[in-house]
Amino acid sequence: MEKAKVYFIKDITPENLVKIYEALGKELPGKVAVKLHSGEEGNQNYLKPEFVKPIIEKVNGTVVECNTAYEGARNTTEKHTALMEKHGWSKYFDVDILDSEGPDKVLEIENGIRLSKNYVGKNIDNYDSMLVLSHFKGHPMGGYGGALKQLSIGVASGQGKNYIHCVGKFGNFDDMFKVDQQQFLESMADAAKSVVEHFAGNIVYINVMCNMSVDCDCCAVAEDPCMSDIGILASTDPIAIDQACIDLVYNSNDKGRDHLVERIESRNGVHTIEVAASLGYGTREYELINIA
Repeated sequence: MEKAKVYFIKDITPENLVKIYEALGKELPGKVAVKLHSGEEGNQNYLKPEFVKPIIEKVNGTVVECNTAYEGARNTTEKHTALMEKHGWSKYFDVDILDSEGPDKVLEIENGIRLSKNYVGKNIDNYDSMLVLSHFKGHPMGGYGGALKQLSIGVASGQGKNYIHCVGKFGNFDDMFKVDQQQFLESMADAAKSVVEHFAGNIVYINVMCNMSVDCDCCAVAEDPCMSDIGILASTDPIAIDQACIDLVYNSNDKGRDHLVERIESRNGVHTIEVAASLGYGTREYELINIA
């Protein structure tokens, strides 16, 4: 497989989100879903709507989210919709909770390591393409959160999140956090594959390396960022863009680098990338292209 192109801009601005998207030279067709993280209530690190407004307007996108599988401000459509309004998403954009109504859509996974199917909100069928707009940071279970997590846990319905966490079965709340770590990471790689194949190449990935805490935007109580901001990356390959982000963290001389690396390594976060590459829907080999 040829090296993937991953574009990089150091300055993190709303205008540069548009610039790096244009550098890819790939126009997203039809109705565009913009998958991002709405931010759990109380979280201080998530990307704010004002920051992403220009890129969402550029693609004429609809902000899409999915409900969670655990208690909080996003585990029901009613609460999640209220939070989207509170956080300002509904002020600027059309918002669609993909699993607001059942039944879920089932995406088949051929030759998955752990899963043979993935449950996503049925509203995914309303879209022709997707912009996966990820805030790169640490994660309490996955080690890190980037494009692959957005594709898997992020796009899965509330029930689908449970199914991925429980490695191919539906369990109770406690079951989601008692599974074998390696199998959970492999399940995420499987689930991401199904979303990539659903959109048949009509996906663009942008990772923003700012506010990098060891905790995810899903945490109501999250640590403050431990590293200085690094930049914005864009690619049409979800594996390459996450690998590039990991490499930028490892190669950094920032004083908070070791704290984030410990989070990634203690959860073996790179295993998701390893398995995703073995499934063949992208590559870990990339060319990092700096643009001014």
